[in-house]
Amino acid sequence: MTTGQQIRLPEMNFILISGRLTRDADIRATQSGLTICSFDVAVNRRYLDNASGEWKDDVAYVPVTVFGPAADRVKDRLTKGAPVMVEGRLTMSEFTDKSGQARKILRVTSRKLQILQWGEGATAPRSEGAAEAAEVAEDDVPF
Repeated sequence: MTTGQQIRLPEMNFILISGRLTRDADIRATQSGLTICSFDVAVNRRYLDNASGEWKDDVAYVPVTVFGPAADRVKDRLTKGAPVMVEGRLTMSEFTDKSGQARKILRVTSRKLQILQWGEGATAPRSEGAAEAAEVAEDDVPF
């Protein structure tokens, strides 16, 4: 490789998480009428602590946003404790907090959302043998 050449890396932004909602989804609409559904997913990782020999839990709380028609379809079913699988991409938002500090937050912008239900009280999925999926076309995302 000669000096000045750059390595071309494929750009990939894909994330897949599953967990449970930590609270009921927050539903709002833009001035243009686009529905935005926001919630946090608790993603648990169980591991064996080498020092103590005990099993421990490491929990990550991941903010997720669903836009447009997909948000309209799932907004009433996204309640605290609901198990979900989210496929999407990472996006970064910048804002200023109440104290005037500049902040950044990473969140998942959902492309596909599956509400996973099983056991007692679960409703049957609309498509046989699979959970209902809410698809979001990239054109539906406002940025």
